[in-house]
Amino acid sequence: MAKGKVYQEFCALKAQGKSAFAVLVDPDKVAPADMPHMAALCEDAGVDYLFVGGSLLIDNELEVCIQRFKANSNIPVVLFPGSPMQVTPYADALLYLSLISGRNPDLLIGQHVVSAPMVKASGIEVISTGYMVIDGGVPTTVSYMSHSAPIPANKPDIALCTAWAAELQGKHVIYMDAGSGARNPVSEEMIRKVSSHISAPLIIGGGIHTPEKVYANCQAGANVVVVGNAIEKDPMLIRDLAQAAKQSMVEK
Repeated sequence: MAKGKVYQEFCALKAQGKSAFAVLVDPDKVAPADMPHMAALCEDAGVDYLFVGGSLLIDNELEVCIQRFKANSNIPVVLFPGSPMQVTPYADALLYLSLISGRNPDLLIGQHVVSAPMVKASGIEVISTGYMVIDGGVPTTVSYMSHSAPIPANKPDIALCTAWAAELQGKHVIYMDAGSGARNPVSEEMIRKVSSHISAPLIIGGGIHTPEKVYANCQAGANVVVVGNAIEKDPMLIRDLAQAAKQSMVEK
């Protein structure tokens, strides 16, 4: 299944020990009218991917946000859905998330059974993703919505064993997320522990606010670093954050 262009790019990053930078846009927080400006900022900064998704999608403007962005940019758009039902063929790929850090069967497989016909019909590139929520120091939307506790921030061995289990079950990508607005991002220790012992590409997000943190995550082994909340507050950060990811490659 996961043999599309975006997945192959993720695998190349892993194989070469490289990192990419992704901007995360929540359609409930960024209006469609803002997307051309966001596209210009991302293009100018050399952003590698635009991740799009939200927990609720109250305003139902997912598709129009993606269309406005793609009309002004060639940067690949990857769906990062709050539910597997958030699917549109206008995106380039879909992170098909299973919440492997929780014990809620609905988010492990239940919602996927319901969404599978829609996903198949969309023709979109599907990337099976083991999604791990890491304790970021504050309650997160995903923990509340999923009725699941996050992996403790100081337990890298649990994170590694969870990632191993996901790989053994056939997940193609691992995503560790401290959650939107996290007080504490995923630690470099945990990133390094997981990244150095898995063969799947590793995506890291949540609580990342500075170029220094982007750089540190890349150095620790993140293959894609995702920033959303900080950019919602100050879109002009995009250039410095993207540059930090590129600089990490020069100094690895």
